[in-house]
Amino acid sequence: MPIEQRERTLVLIKPDGIQRSLIGEIIRRYEQTGLKLVGLKFLIPSEKTVKEHYLSNEGWLKSVGEKSMAAYEKKCLKSPYQDPVKCGEDVLGRLIKYLTSGPMVVMVWQGNEAVGVIRKISGGTEPLTSDVGTIRGDLTIDSYALGDTDERAVRNLIHASGSVGEAEKEIKIWFQDEEILKYRLVQESILYDVNLDGILE
Repeated sequence: MPIEQRERTLVLIKPDGIQRSLIGEIIRRYEQTGLKLVGLKFLIPSEKTVKEHYLSNEGWLKSVGEKSMAAYEKKCLKSPYQDPVKCGEDVLGRLIKYLTSGPMVVMVWQGNEAVGVIRKISGGTEPLTSDVGTIRGDLTIDSYALGDTDERAVRNLIHASGSVGEAEKEIKIWFQDEEILKYRLVQESILYDVNLDGILE
């Protein structure tokens, strides 16, 4: 199988997605594109795993802290932190509390441009500003402002890896190699066969 057909990405259906009974709808949206589900778990993550997940991306604390501080500034509010890393640590603490609050579905999806396709379908990180037609844009109404008011993470239903490199790191945190299945879907003949051979009898 050519390498582009094997691109993989990680998706987490977060506790709010589970509690709102959206597992089937979220999976359906990814599945109907032609991507292949190759790994699936249902679990309550540990604080250690969540921390490892976010900190596996070098510079994440500083980057997310800078974004958070900029969001405060945009709203003409003073950030509670002047150091982006300290601000990032606060965001991480909220995420740990959020993701360990209940069960999650953890998945690996595979296929051509899997990372980009999943990100497109998922929508932007903030549900309020996500496009209509995306999972976050259609299925929830949370916002950064409401999350900040309640001093909690934004409830945006899912996490999806941001790049191929990020996906490779994140998948290793949640899955052993033997837990990711190798199999063929019949529809792959339609998606990837150059000449559509074998359709006609």
